[in-house]
Amino acid sequence: MARLVMKFGGVSVADGKRLRHVGEMAKQFRDEGNEVVIITSALQGVTDQLLECARKAAKEGNTADVEDFIKRLTERHNQTAADAIKDPKILKEVQEGTANKLNDLEKAYVGICYLGEITPRSLDYISGYGEQLAAPILSGAIRDLGIESKDYTGGDAGIITTSDYGDARPLEKTYELIPERLMPLKGIPVITGFIAKDEKGVTTTLGRGGSDFSASIIGAAIGADEIWFWKETQGVLTTDPKIVPEAKTIPAISYKEAMELSFFGAKVLHPRAIEPAIKREIPVRVKCTFDITSAGTQIVHSDVPKKDVIKAVTLAKNVALLNISGAEMIGAPGVAARAFTAMARTGVNIIMISQSSSEANISVVVDARHLEKAEAALVTEFPHDQVKEITHDNGISVVAVVGSGMAGTPGVAARVFKAMGGANINVMMISQAASEHNISFVVRSKDAERAVQELHREFGLYGVL
Repeated sequence: MARLVMKFGGVSVADGKRLRHVGEMAKQFRDEGNEVVIITSALQGVTDQLLECARKAAKEGNTADVEDFIKRLTERHNQTAADAIKDPKILKEVQEGTANKLNDLEKAYVGICYLGEITPRSLDYISGYGEQLAAPILSGAIRDLGIESKDYTGGDAGIITTSDYGDARPLEKTYELIPERLMPLKGIPVITGFIAKDEKGVTTTLGRGGSDFSASIIGAAIGADEIWFWKETQGVLTTDPKIVPEAKTIPAISYKEAMELSFFGAKVLHPRAIEPAIKREIPVRVKCTFDITSAGTQIVHSDVPKKDVIKAVTLAKNVALLNISGAEMIGAPGVAARAFTAMARTGVNIIMISQSSSEANISVVVDARHLEKAEAALVTEFPHDQVKEITHDNGISVVAVVGSGMAGTPGVAARVFKAMGGANINVMMISQAASEHNISFVVRSKDAERAVQELHREFGLYGVL
């Protein structure tokens, strides 16, 4: 019926019972006549634990702590396998594989203890172990249910990347290698998300949203009919239900709208995760692990009409505002270019930009974790006689309204800021994309959630979409 690539992570793969549930779901879809490929993340929390142990080993060099961590990791994965797999033969095979992998991991940790340092390459090698331990368990659970299955690392499946450890990018050859190695599909393959290999065969990772990115790459390469991301939520919602409990599932949105929502704080998908799907116009669907019958949200190439202009309101909290000011900036060419280049060199993510008409002030919103290095880069770049002052403000948030229906529709901005004025919320900075798919603005953090609630009400997002 359809070729489906399904990615599972978070609570979907928290323990053995959840992995068994994933296997049963995959079997159900296959029994209905579909071809199914699964991408899995590590067991919940494992990747953070792996990295913490690596940093501790480099700092303290205590091999006894490493031994204790490996023991706990072994116990957790063995118990997970026992809860997911009933067949003693399959269980033994999986647990022996776990022991071999963890033996190699322990050697890597001991090496870090002796060296007293950890490189980006070593971090990639270690952080990918969570997926490598989870995939064989899920594959074993599927075999236990009577379906043929084989587990692959992302690199073994054909994802070949640059050697940018921690944030690698797939090479074009990836899209030729994957079908060579996976097609025709046999049973239900299980592939590790997040990790890949470079051209030398060294383990790399795909950065933030890496497991979703892996699924999108695999789906694009094998010509999937849809790529499904199984999450805790009912799909993409009109806003964060923790802020507005009445938030509704959006049945369908466009790629552009999904990217805007992700960029401005929605946690369902990372913006990069669906890039390969976009290029090949493959529909993406966000579904709920705990409600298999729900259609969730379909993300498609074309704009999806809606009776109103706004699809969703989103909020980015972990941000900070940087102001660059000085009368000497007026008429001085290249100031903005120099500022952005200086921040780019240090890997700063710029979320919003605004410049006063007098050219005496440039304001940028950056990821809060990048604030210190962004400010340092600007101080280094500009002499005091040109830029008089560089200041920052941590107490801000970015609110964005998103919807393709905004394009060419007059009065949307007026409604947004009238709602803010009526709620006595001060707007500090405003930005609108040329595509007119979003309006974003900065408010005080103390007012941010109230701003979201007011806009959700103003644009009637409480009703069924």
